[in-house]
Amino acid sequence: MRGSVTPSLESYYAKRAGEYERIYEKAERQDELAWLRGRVPELFAGRRVLEIACGTGYWTQFIAKPAAHVIATDINEPVLEIAREKPYPRGRVDFRKTDAFTLEGVPSGCNAAFAGFWWSHVRKSALGPWLALLTRHLAPGAIVGILDNRHVEGSSTPVTRRDAEGNTYQVRPLISGETHEVLKNFPAAAELAALLRPVAREATLEETQYYWLLHFTLK
Repeated sequence: MRGSVTPSLESYYAKRAGEYERIYEKAERQDELAWLRGRVPELFAGRRVLEIACGTGYWTQFIAKPAAHVIATDINEPVLEIAREKPYPRGRVDFRKTDAFTLEGVPSGCNAAFAGFWWSHVRKSALGPWLALLTRHLAPGAIVGILDNRHVEGSSTPVTRRDAEGNTYQVRPLISGETHEVLKNFPAAAELAALLRPVAREATLEETQYYWLLHFTLK
């Protein structure tokens, strides 16, 4: 599954590490982000959480407060360096440099998982196999939370093309002026429901103007 993200995605996020959290500064999104900073962590109270593609640890810092423990993973060392510097409850977070499509070296048995703003960067054809992989790494009955963007004209980066599979792409600039084409999908509720059917016994989709939060219980 190594080819499940576009080849430039890792490079893009490594170069973007120092400026990544600017996405949380958009004025029109502050009320919804404040709500999510409370809503997302409460899903994981008292649980051992496997966090996929934790990036700079923005969501890790909130999840770690009520969680029993967090294993926060990412493939990019530059973002992990930033994530490790955030304040966490003592002994509560363990960082691992790991490919989300193999989860190599990640211990099995966590009873929760979280992926923030990562699902949308995965090719549509790879999501089903990835969910099956994740399920094998989690305890039966584990809770999984997925947080990502909705596309809003005038606020979201425009979609510049669509490939034969239906994946959509954006061209994103860095502060340096360098640009990267990035895969970014905006799934419909029916797509999400179809993907979860083989692995989840119940699921809830919460949508705001700018974000969607999907949480489900594994079979």
